[in-house]
Amino acid sequence: MARKIVKKLIPHPSRIKDHKILKKLGPMLQNPNIWHINRRSVSGAMAVGLFCAFVPLPFQMLIAALGAILFRVNILIAVPTVWISNPVTIAPMFYFCYLIGARILDTQLGEFHFELSFDWLATELGLIWQPFLLGCFIVASLSAFIGFLLVRLLWRLQIVLHIAQRKKRIKQ
Repeated sequence: MARKIVKKLIPHPSRIKDHKILKKLGPMLQNPNIWHINRRSVSGAMAVGLFCAFVPLPFQMLIAALGAILFRVNILIAVPTVWISNPVTIAPMFYFCYLIGARILDTQLGEFHFELSFDWLATELGLIWQPFLLGCFIVASLSAFIGFLLVRLLWRLQIVLHIAQRKKRIKQ
């Protein structure tokens, strides 16, 4: 059942390899590790994707894809994991990162009014960039580590349950 769902959600590697932009990566996309689903590639992909979700730059999916290729983890899991930072969640996520950074740097929190304009970016971001980037790095690192461990633990639990079920069937 799970395999059918995965096959529907994840495009075939040949479709991705033939994409006009990704085709330029050439031999790097030929590495089988970035296409296989196993404990190492999935847990690493989750870590890469979660880390990139907290990177305050545009093109997070591209960064996650390059990270997946660099670390030889599943690219088809790393890229969609970035989607936890979307237009609905990105403001609270980044505000949380700012709060974490401000707490660590012992920075006084001031009035904070967000405006989507270049003037706001030029003035306000210049004042809060240090706690914001520190918070982003810390939260990204922690979420990547926790995601990595969680996938490893769940994978292990699934194997233990599968072995227990097999033993139960053999005894019957």
